[in-house]
Amino acid sequence: MPRTIFENIVIKKFEEVTALAFCQYTPIRFFEILFIEKGSGTLIINNHRVNYDDNQIFILIPGDQYNFEIETPTTVSAVKFLNSFFGDMLSDENKAERKQWFKKIETILHGADRTAHLDFHSKTDESSILSLFRVLCNEYNDESLKSETILKSALHSILHIISRNVGFVSTDSADSRIQGIINYIHYHVHDSEKLSKKELSNQFHISENYISQYFKDKMGIGLKKYILHYKLKLAETRLKHTNSTVSEIAHELGFTDSSHLDKTFVVYKGMTAKNYQAHLKGSQ
Repeated sequence: MPRTIFENIVIKKFEEVTALAFCQYTPIRFFEILFIEKGSGTLIINNHRVNYDDNQIFILIPGDQYNFEIETPTTVSAVKFLNSFFGDMLSDENKAERKQWFKKIETILHGADRTAHLDFHSKTDESSILSLFRVLCNEYNDESLKSETILKSALHSILHIISRNVGFVSTDSADSRIQGIINYIHYHVHDSEKLSKKELSNQFHISENYISQYFKDKMGIGLKKYILHYKLKLAETRLKHTNSTVSEIAHELGFTDSSHLDKTFVVYKGMTAKNYQAHLKGSQ
């Protein structure tokens, strides 16, 4: 078994089963992807019932509880990222790689709709991710294989495809253009140049002078304020689930320095980011 980056990731596959119990890792699971390759029934997530069928993917986040009511024999695979996967990034030789993975996952955490299976924007993405999932599970569970290079590439690609397909606003209450803008902001939140009014207006064919007003009319919040609030959500997630320093988080999210993040975080949570991080560690 690869010991570097996969020692804190659990990949399990169950074939043609009529009953399932995924209880062992729930208390220490940070994030999970379920791939239902075959079968039908009901997936119960936090007491919410969702029908499932062949070739569907579901996302689980910290605190989610789920179980299956199986109607026809089901083949399902689960990829579970344990809390420890991101908790030791500072001392890990794969720090840069883990940070890239975390960026993908945090995008998914704040956008995934767990009341339904993942709805892909294109048949190409859907076909690609299903194939990648089979490669990942085959490689991980075959004792004669387990190439870390293949495992990393497959899983990174899966996270990348999921992160660009999660929906961030309901299409029932917003048109497709604002959906696209929100998706774009979340996907490019680490690149401030791509979030400029000029770049957004070019991407979505809206006047640079009008795009802020358009966004506020549709979302009820200003464009700059929305981006700032989303960055603060990401900062909170990193303070909770990684050992990244406040300075690192500030730099990665485009704040001037740790003091800038601290001052902004006070408005958001009533305390500085440093105090919030210390409070979390003290309560563990």
